[in-house]
Amino acid sequence: MAGYLLKKLGYALLTLFGVVTVIFLLLNALPDDPAKMMLDQNQNEETLAKVRKKYGFDQPLTTQYLYYLNDLSPISFHKTNESHYTFLADNKYKEAQLFTLGKWTTVLKRPYLRESFQKTGKPVSEVIAETLPNTVVLAVSAITIAIIIGIILGIVSAQMRDTWVDRLIQVVSTFGMSVPSFFSAIIFAWLFGYVLHEYTNLNMTGSLYAMDDFGEGVTIQWKNLILPAFVLGIRPLAVVIQLMRNSLLEVYNQEYIRTARAKGLSSIQIIKKHALKNALNPVVTAVSGWFASMLAGAVFVEYIFGWNGLGKEIVDALNTKDLPIITGAVLIIATLFILINILVDVIYGWLDPKVRMN
Repeated sequence: MAGYLLKKLGYALLTLFGVVTVIFLLLNALPDDPAKMMLDQNQNEETLAKVRKKYGFDQPLTTQYLYYLNDLSPISFHKTNESHYTFLADNKYKEAQLFTLGKWTTVLKRPYLRESFQKTGKPVSEVIAETLPNTVVLAVSAITIAIIIGIILGIVSAQMRDTWVDRLIQVVSTFGMSVPSFFSAIIFAWLFGYVLHEYTNLNMTGSLYAMDDFGEGVTIQWKNLILPAFVLGIRPLAVVIQLMRNSLLEVYNQEYIRTARAKGLSSIQIIKKHALKNALNPVVTAVSGWFASMLAGAVFVEYIFGWNGLGKEIVDALNTKDLPIITGAVLIIATLFILINILVDVIYGWLDPKVRMN
């Protein structure tokens, strides 16, 4: 099992290395000068030169790339007389010095995601820490809705196979898988937040936390979670319905199910005691994959509904060309995606030794 886990961790590190490389090269291929983007209107040649030197923009691209890897690495190396922004004296790493060898000092630190261009030097890690919890709440709520409603509708569809109810559920689930999330978000926000607001009391936009009328306190607005969570959960909901229906129909053809029917057990008893547990295996597989991808898929849903999560922060950063926030957010999402998939693989490997062999 230890070898299996080490193999997965090795693949994860290679994947993250690839993500870091691609994102860095893509964003640095932009024609805009990062120093000018940081200073906006408050720029002159002297100030631009200072900013380029401080952030390493005056260095060749390969050197900037090595500096960036050094920032991200938990163990990094620095020249004791280095004036670059990654030098220890900046005190942005919250570092612990390990040892000094000649002109080089080795540091143990948290990965440094640098500072925002537009938020007056605010660390990217703080921006992510403020917005990521909202995205996680939204993703967990969406996948919960998809699981509960999807399993119920999948069971109903399987029980009423080839009837008009089954066909209707299949049409709705197919439509849910084919419609883009941003389009669904616009329709739901307009219909339930505007047209039917008198009956639903739901808002077109709004985040989890809202300032009161006097600006003295923050309240939790759970109703603002309903529409974005349901929209984000539509596509996994459709997948769960299809998987649950097909898996349940396959289980119904097994000998032990026919034996249970011969004993006079009702359909509800058969589903509850025998069929449901075995039919859930492919659903669990799909849900684990969808939860990880939801962190990335929440970008447009959060932006349309005004949900202050990491997805909305990414869109805002794209509009303002805030490159450190874009790279930091993408790396965090990629890391979470990889960790969730590793966890799922480890669980499967523990449950089924054949998976480890493969």
